[in-house]
Parts: sequence; structure tokens; C-alpha cells
Amino acid sequence: MKRIVWLGVGVAIGVIAYQKITEARSMASPGGVNRAIGQLADSISHFADQVREGMGEREAELRRGLGLDS
Repeated sequence: MKRIVWLGVGVAIGVIAYQKITEARSMASPGGVNRAIGQLADSISHFADQVREGMGEREAELRRGLGLDS
């Protein structure tokens, strides 16, 4: 029974290692690096858009609170 459990653990570790190696290999290729940089740029752009939107909402709240909206 113990051997079957350890065999299962070994197979699971092997599958995970194979997936990680395949992922690292695809990221090491020139297209993988470009894709990763593109995803990072998209994430940064999305974050900046959210910050700008939040700033606009907060500015509108402050203007209403101070009575500057005429």
C-alpha cells in the first residue's frame, strides 16, 4: 500500500516538474519573452486606468463636499 502511495507522489511530482519545464522553455523563447512583457504592460496600463478612474471619482466627491460644483 505504501508503495502505491509513493508511486502516486512520484508521478505527481514528475507531472508538475514537466509542466514547469515546458512553461519555462516557452517563456525562454523570444516569443515567450515578448508575450510576458506585453502582459506586464497590459497589467500596468489597466492599473493606471483604475487609479485615474478612482482619482476622478474622489475629486468629484471632494468638489461636491466643498460646494465647488456649480
